[in-house]
Amino acid sequence: MLVVYPTIFLTRTGISPPRMISAPIPANEVDRLAALRALLVLDTEPEARFDRITHFARTEFNVPIALVSLVDEDRQWFKSNAGLEGTQETPRDIAFCAHAILEPDTLVVPDTLVDERFKDNPLVTGPTAFRFYAGAPLTLPGGEAVGTLCILDTKPRDIDAMELVILRCLRDLVVEELQQRSES
Repeated sequence: MLVVYPTIFLTRTGISPPRMISAPIPANEVDRLAALRALLVLDTEPEARFDRITHFARTEFNVPIALVSLVDEDRQWFKSNAGLEGTQETPRDIAFCAHAILEPDTLVVPDTLVDERFKDNPLVTGPTAFRFYAGAPLTLPGGEAVGTLCILDTKPRDIDAMELVILRCLRDLVVEELQQRSES
């Protein structure tokens, strides 16, 4: 189970919180959150249609973790979670996916310990020790990036051009499933 220590706990115990870089708020945040909420997917039960995609991604990329992550106002919530069982969300301010939704294309971080945005992140320095991240934004037809399909590893690694194509195709399937789900 992922343990995330709130800043207030760290402050009260005299431990200085790390100086990590939280993602800025997107310029279209109001519209983005409205589009996310219109999907009526937050806080719903797991669904096989999303779980099949994350389990396939986990196997295809040989990574311990694959997620369908939706970036809400103050949290990142996992619609599908292959490899972080028992964890349904993390605070948005430490979410890699909060950075990825700002990108026009897939965000790839080969080694989180050498990336200024993530090297002090508790998901990197804490028990989860994430060292690799690749997140493809889930962008709706109106242009709102509501989350990501992402893969994570506990060791640094690269992702080649063909793997990026596969990740993007899987991301497109997630977006289609989100849209079909909201239409039914």
